[in-house]
Amino acid sequence: QLQASGGGLVQPGGSLRLSCETSGIIFTKYDMDWYRQAPGKQRELVASVGKGIRIEGRIKYGDSVKGRFTISRDNAGNTLYLQMNKLEPEDTAVYYCHARWGTVDVWGQGTLVTVSS
Repeated sequence: QLQASGGGLVQPGGSLRLSCETSGIIFTKYDMDWYRQAPGKQRELVASVGKGIRIEGRIKYGDSVKGRFTISRDNAGNTLYLQMNKLEPEDTAVYYCHARWGTVDVWGQGTLVTVSS
């Protein structure tokens, strides 16, 4: 299971940190992603981080969040994070964590992020 948390209401320019606690999977075997889906839009990839201890070169970001968001993983704690800074109204969406290993896909429930003044 993937349990996302940390969403909420924040003003433009503010920050939030999302967490995705995992259970029932061998966390270090999975590549992990954050996706988001805004009202009326398709789900889009926000950020990805590869499996394993060494993740250099295995982190990717969507163009719209580069330089503002940071994805990280705590392999000892089986948790994925997304630090979101300089939030914009366009970042308003439901954010989902996703685990993938070969043909296996695991989705968590979403957490709502609303950026509004």
